Amino acid sequence: MATTMTKTQLVRTLAEKVETNNKVAAAFLACLTEVAVKETKKNGIFVLPGLGRLKKSQRKARMGRNPQTGEPIKIPAKTVAKFYLAKVVKDTIAPKK
Repeated sequence: MATTMTKTQLVRTLAEKVETNNKVAAAFLACLTEVAVKETKKNGIFVLPGLGRLKKSQRKARMGRNPQTGEPIKIPAKTVAKFYLAKVVKDTIAPKK
């Protein structure tokens, strides 16, 4: 199984691509994360052009089942975050055959 890119590796890659130092790239990444979270919480959606959108979504309350005992349990409603990839990204990563 392939390993995922760490935050340090991502910061290094960003710094190399834009020809800056790691400190500036790390600050950019932290700022981008902060803005994405604040905007999604405030407006319900944050669009990152060319990559996708982060969206706040409501899950309804529902009945579930305890896997150990099999007894029904009530799962409360909650707010979740979902990320939707842009079509260009989907087609690049997994092209249709």
